[in-house]
Amino acid sequence: MEPFLIFLAVILGGFGIIGAVAPVIPGPIASWVGYLVLYFRPDSDISGKALIITLVFALLITILDYYIPIFGAKKFGSTRQGILGGIIGLLIGIFFFPPVGIILGPFLGTIVGDLAAGNNIKTAIKSGTGALTGFIVGTFIKLIYSAVIIVLIFIEAGEYIYGLF
Repeated sequence: MEPFLIFLAVILGGFGIIGAVAPVIPGPIASWVGYLVLYFRPDSDISGKALIITLVFALLITILDYYIPIFGAKKFGSTRQGILGGIIGLLIGIFFFPPVGIILGPFLGTIVGDLAAGNNIKTAIKSGTGALTGFIVGTFIKLIYSAVIIVLIFIEAGEYIYGLF
């Protein structure tokens, strides 16, 4: 059973890394579930406190990931229509133009929304840049968290994996 748990934890950690850059997969949550799987190993060194702390971070990062691009767009002067356009642009980009659409969708959607709201092109591009910056920052935070968790997974499973060789 132990090899299966380790394999599953590593796969989930890998999904976490992929999910950090692909908004369709909740990367931090997938990574955390991989860490949770290792908790159930008979000789696990993972404490309940470590699980709770890492879960809180996973949830906080997942929630913030939705607000950071909005905050970036607002900080750079976006309107409500611009923010809505960014959300619509993200959804269109994910489903119709992956992977480039994931990056360009919120940027272009924010610009279109702000132009529709009556902003000039300079302000619309500035707010689109804010949305894009927020998206990149959120992705970077998710990637760092997921990388830390996969390192923890390998540290926890390392002795077992080392014993195989």
